[in-house]
Amino acid sequence: MARHARNRNKIPVIPEIKYAVIESLDQEGRGVTHVDGKTIFVDGALPNEKVTFQSIRIKPSYEVANVVEVLKQSNQRVTPKCPHFGLCGGCKLQHLDFAAQVAAKQRLLENDLWHIGKVKTENMLPPLYGPTWGYRHKARLSVKYVEKKQRVLVGFNEKATRYVADMNSCEVLVPEVSALIEPLQKLIVQLSIRDKLPQIELAVGEIVDGKPVIVLILRIMATLTAEDELLLKAFADDHAVQIWTQTKGPDTIMPFYPQYSPQLKYSLPEFGLIYPFKPNEFTQVNPQINRVMIRRAMQLLAPQSNEKIADFFCGIGNFTLPIARSGAQVLGLEGLANLVDRANESAALNQINNTSFGVADLFKMTPEALTNLGRFDKWLVDPPRDGAFELIKSLDESNSPQRIVYVSCNPATLARDAGVLVNEKGYILSAAGVINMFPHTAHVESIALFEKYDFL
Repeated sequence: MARHARNRNKIPVIPEIKYAVIESLDQEGRGVTHVDGKTIFVDGALPNEKVTFQSIRIKPSYEVANVVEVLKQSNQRVTPKCPHFGLCGGCKLQHLDFAAQVAAKQRLLENDLWHIGKVKTENMLPPLYGPTWGYRHKARLSVKYVEKKQRVLVGFNEKATRYVADMNSCEVLVPEVSALIEPLQKLIVQLSIRDKLPQIELAVGEIVDGKPVIVLILRIMATLTAEDELLLKAFADDHAVQIWTQTKGPDTIMPFYPQYSPQLKYSLPEFGLIYPFKPNEFTQVNPQINRVMIRRAMQLLAPQSNEKIADFFCGIGNFTLPIARSGAQVLGLEGLANLVDRANESAALNQINNTSFGVADLFKMTPEALTNLGRFDKWLVDPPRDGAFELIKSLDESNSPQRIVYVSCNPATLARDAGVLVNEKGYILSAAGVINMFPHTAHVESIALFEKYDFL
C-alpha cells in the first residue's frame, strides 16, 4: 500500500519542448517530422513550418505531440473559419488552405498506393471538389448534461478526448442544423431525462415546401414524461423538424412527432432518380459531391446496354440505379437487408426493372461463391473502410470482369486491394484520384479504375 501511495505522489515528468521542421502531413492531418531518428506526429503543424512542440504520447518508435509555437508559418496556413476549431475534434484541417487540403489528400493517396500496394496509377485524375462549408447532411452529435453548471452540451467530441466540445455552431453542418445546436441545449436541460440522452443522430433531406427536411433521432435511455413530450413537440413545431426516438438497438428507431411528415430523400437529376431513405440508413453526407462522384464513376465504368454489371456493397442503390439507366443488367449485393429493401423500393419508384438486389456478406466471399454469381463484364465496388479484400482475392479466370471501378473511403485499404488486383490478378491501375467528400477533415475519399490486361 505504501508503494502505491508513493507512486501517486510522484511528480510527473513534463516532456521537454523541442524544435523541428515539419516534412509532410499524415493520414490524420498531423504534421510529420523526425527528431533523433524518431517519427513525431505534431498536431496543428503544417508542412515546411518551423515549430516547437511538446509530446503528449511517447512510444519506442514514435511520439504524438502538440504544437507549442509556430516559429515560421507555411504560406498555406489560413485563419480557421470556425471559432471552435482546435477544441472540437470534428475538423482537422481548417488551418490549411482548401486547395492545399485537396493536394495533400492526393499525395496521401499516391503514397499509399505505392508504399502499401506497390502500384502506381497510369493517370492521376483531377480531384473532385464540392461545397466547402455547410455541406454535411448527416452527423451524430454527442450530448452531455453538466450537473454542476446546470447546462447541456451538444456537439462533436473534443479533439482526442471523449468530452463533448462546448460549441454553439458548426460551419460544416447544413446551416439550418447548425442553428439548432443552442436551441437543443436549452431544450434538453428542461427535460426530465436530460442526463439520459447521450446522442442525437441527424439527417437532412432535400427541400420540401421551401425548407430542408430535418430529422433528429434522440437516443433516450429512460421513459419520456408527459411534460417531456410536450416540450419536444413544441420544439419540433417551432423549428420545423421531425423528432424520432431510439430506446435500444436500431430496430427501436421510430417517429415520435409529427407522425406524418415529408420523407427524407435525395435525387440525382442527371439520371432522373429519387432515393427515399430513413434517417439511420447510410447515405453520403455530402449530396452535392455525391452527384459529381457518380458522374465520374459512370464515365469510368462506361456501362453499355448489352452488359452485365455487378455493384458490390451497393447500399440503397446509389450507383446501381444510375448504372441501370444505361440499359445494362445490374446485380446489387449488400450485407444489410434493410438497405436492400430500400434499394428495391427505389428501383420500383423510379420504374427500373433491369436490376436485382440481394443480401450477401461480401467480407466472407469465396471464389466458388463469386463464380456462382455468374460472369460480369464490369464491377463497381464501394466498400466501407475495411475495403474489399476477400472479394478481390476471390477473383480468378472464371469470374474476372474486364473493368472494375473502385470507390474507396480509406486509401490504405484501397492500396492493399490495388496491390492484389495489379500484382496477382492481372489488372492495371488505369486511373485514380481523390473526391473531397469531407472538406476540412483528414478523411480521404477516392476512386480508381482497374482494367484487365486481356482487354487492353
